[in-house]
Amino acid sequence: MDAWWTSLELFQKVMWCIAIPASIIFVVQMIMTFVGMDSDGGLDGDVGGADVEAGETPFQLFTFRNLINFFLGFSWTGISFYDTIENKFWLVVLAAFLGVLLVAIVMLMFYMLSKTTQSGNINIKDTVGLTATVYYPIVANRERAGKIQVSVKGAIREYDAMTAGDALKTGELVRIINVIEGNILLVEKVL
Repeated sequence: MDAWWTSLELFQKVMWCIAIPASIIFVVQMIMTFVGMDSDGGLDGDVGGADVEAGETPFQLFTFRNLINFFLGFSWTGISFYDTIENKFWLVVLAAFLGVLLVAIVMLMFYMLSKTTQSGNINIKDTVGLTATVYYPIVANRERAGKIQVSVKGAIREYDAMTAGDALKTGELVRIINVIEGNILLVEKVL
């Protein structure tokens, strides 16, 4: 190993000193991505982070991940084409170009993956017109709210509910007719 290292020229040594740490960090990042440790845990190294509304995908060019991806493409291109391209200036230009290209490809992949997710947010107004089940008894004439369970967009949700009619017992089917007083649903018994 020592003989191999001493046989390298300075350019090759620099490329290997970039390639080895970048490759190790890249492998660790990929493992963390696949086990879900790269987000919302404070472990990301983003330098140019931005506050983002739900459902938006920020364009973050200057991140630790992109820096590692650039160095990965840059160094391995320099190592791979060292014997093929004799002019080191053009080799560095090609390596920098392929490093930027790798960053762009990875950013595009993550952007496309982010478009496949759902926000999971359900608007309470989406429940109007749906049939629900009384979960906790509802007192007659809007005197006190009970609870209902309703399936909205494939998810079971529980909401406070009132009725303008007779009292409703646990297990009865009701139809949601309106949203009242903020987050309370107005329901009627299904006949």
